[in-house]
Amino acid sequence: MNQPLQMGANTALNSPKGDVTVSYEISDAIDISLTAFLLTDLEKVQGDNGIIFYNQPESSSGAATLKPSVKVGNTKVHKIDFDLSKVPPGITKIAVTLTEDNNTGFSNVKNLKAEIRSGDRSIQLIPANFSKENGIVVLELYLRNGQTKAKSIWRGFDSGLEGLCKNYGVEVDPVESVKPSEPKEPEKLSTEPKNKSSQNAFSSINLEKVKGKINLAKGQKPIIIDKTPEITATVSWKTGTDYDIYALVYTKNGKQVDVAMFGAMGTPPLSRFGNGAVEHMGDIGRNSGSVKKEIIKLRLTNDILAVVPVVYSAQSNGTGSFYRYKVSMSIDNHNGTSVTISSKNANNNDRIYTCVPGILQNTENGVIISPIELYSMPNSEYRPKLTMGSSNMVEVMMDQGPKNDYK
Repeated sequence: MNQPLQMGANTALNSPKGDVTVSYEISDAIDISLTAFLLTDLEKVQGDNGIIFYNQPESSSGAATLKPSVKVGNTKVHKIDFDLSKVPPGITKIAVTLTEDNNTGFSNVKNLKAEIRSGDRSIQLIPANFSKENGIVVLELYLRNGQTKAKSIWRGFDSGLEGLCKNYGVEVDPVESVKPSEPKEPEKLSTEPKNKSSQNAFSSINLEKVKGKINLAKGQKPIIIDKTPEITATVSWKTGTDYDIYALVYTKNGKQVDVAMFGAMGTPPLSRFGNGAVEHMGDIGRNSGSVKKEIIKLRLTNDILAVVPVVYSAQSNGTGSFYRYKVSMSIDNHNGTSVTISSKNANNNDRIYTCVPGILQNTENGVIISPIELYSMPNSEYRPKLTMGSSNMVEVMMDQGPKNDYK
């Protein structure tokens, strides 16, 4: 049975179990994430386990589980399963929220829809009209006198995920170190990784220090690797177009340094920074190999907080799709660990010229690698910009830097 639910209205569900789906028309201008908050009667989380998002997709109690998003034609669908019979003591509500992480606002989101399925009912939630809001509380699932109920909210926040976190009492803490775990257990680092076009951070989440060959994709939890005297960032792609790699470096004094073989408006070319702390190993051009590679070497010093490798194809080089040419980035510490991030979420749009596969955060415990896979706006020649977020983690803002010189 299908039933519409207007904004502000509530309805009883005939089962504590079900799922919520949110769908919208895919666009290069938007990047949407779904986050759920498990709340007390005071509408506050009890701790890290009360936040369900792409780095922590399942609550420890099983009350909420975030499923990987899927593409259906030109539509993207997010899904979260719920079971209010499994909420921990003190939890009475689940708030399902959305953030638009490119900071373009939900006014640019077309065909936004939400649906609750529970038992034999399908409930359509009618969205509000939005403008510059980049965070939304879509709905609430709650318990009232033993009855499971749902309420259509559609309340917007201009401050996006940060506003949602503050609203629900999520503390955003600076990076902290903890003691290494016992032998035979993975080392842990307490930090806040959440890297999007404008990255936002939740409270501390444990990271595993990994070894071996690792494949990461957007939406997966960041990892930490050993920091060795030399780390290489290698970008590879199939022949047929001419991509270039450069690196954005964020220093302790809050300065961004662009290490690139070509300039941008007000930013001259710079192939080497910090006496070789970050060094571009040269432009390969249009050679005849089946696979092309460009390399940046990192000899990380304490003055460097983060390095962001960027893949770029100038308009003057002609069109090129990150998906079609199978662009990927590999980080190798030359001590038995390599991490590969592929452009799996890219589409065939030939007018997108910049991709940021991931970000490397330099800490005393190792190098945190986050698979953010961000893309520029169509036809944009502007570089990304780095900034320090409220969580003391460096953030990437797409299309906010100087305009690249045509090569």
